[in-house]
Amino acid sequence: MDIWPISAGRLRAMYAGGRANAAARRLARIWAAVFSLGIPPRRWVTLEVTGRQSGRTTRFPLGMARLAGQWYLVSMLGEHCNWVQNVRAANGQVTLRHGRATRCRLQEVAVSARPPVLRRYLQQVPGARPHFPVSPHAGVSDFEAIASRYPVFLVLPHASHETSAARDPEHAQATRDGES
Repeated sequence: MDIWPISAGRLRAMYAGGRANAAARRLARIWAAVFSLGIPPRRWVTLEVTGRQSGRTTRFPLGMARLAGQWYLVSMLGEHCNWVQNVRAANGQVTLRHGRATRCRLQEVAVSARPPVLRRYLQQVPGARPHFPVSPHAGVSDFEAIASRYPVFLVLPHASHETSAARDPEHAQATRDGES
């Protein structure tokens, strides 16, 4: 299935070997700026993470999947994707931008728990579909077969938010009740 204006084949070619070519890098910079503005839908974000080699903040435009009230980031390019390696080196400490900066912690999801997230991701992020060998409507067993190839991260509040909630039980209850 072609995604206008770029065909699925051209999209895959832009990321040959799991790395973005020059055109994909230019488009990524543009989309990172656009997603940072907070333009709907909410699932489009810019991930900011410290580069594991440069030490500089790097930015990646990503689509998130929402499943059972939780947000997830998925690597459509697999294990060796640059942002995945940077997130792992940063122990999951990142900033997500969608109109405003939100410090978060990304927790890698076990392979056995990935299939429903991968399916939801393909349903919500059509640009990723050319990079997956299954349909968004495939059965769970099809997603189980590929789950180890595609890292999935659960988006959690930054540790400082958890710590303040742990010290202040009233704040913790208000946060659970949606009052903060």
